[in-house]
Amino acid sequence: MTLPRLIATVFGTGYLRPAPGTWGSAVAIVAGVAIDHVLGFPALLVATLAVIPLGYWATARMVADSPDKDPSEIVIDEVAGQWIALLFPAAAFWMRGMEQWWLAAYPGWVAAFLFFRLFDIWKPGPVGRADRRGDASGTMEDDLWAGLFAGVATLIAAGIAHGIMAT
Repeated sequence: MTLPRLIATVFGTGYLRPAPGTWGSAVAIVAGVAIDHVLGFPALLVATLAVIPLGYWATARMVADSPDKDPSEIVIDEVAGQWIALLFPAAAFWMRGMEQWWLAAYPGWVAAFLFFRLFDIWKPGPVGRADRRGDASGTMEDDLWAGLFAGVATLIAAGIAHGIMAT
């Protein structure tokens, strides 16, 4: 297995069936929560910022000679998008000095996972536009948008659930 394929499939996770995107998102949540727990929010932020260009590179290399620019086994885009979504609750707890937020507020990472999958499947607005590009960059960008939408939705849901937005 080539290095780009290994990265793009997240060490073969993209070959799991059914629903390789969901498997990729699940692996991303577990890895992201582990990074945050062991190394802290700044490390999760750095890992997210590193995986984005790495994902663009691996995806472009893997599909360079293929007519299908978004094969289902590519799940590095799910990792990047899922980590963007996870940054929102992780940052909120980190700014409040809460250690071990992943245990105390498990709905935060569950919400990030569920909202990410919703926006990745539904593909509203810019998510769908990026997906329809039909190129390697679009493969990554639709999940980056879905991650951003999921992160915002997670914060809104937290605000509603905890009465912050109540009048």
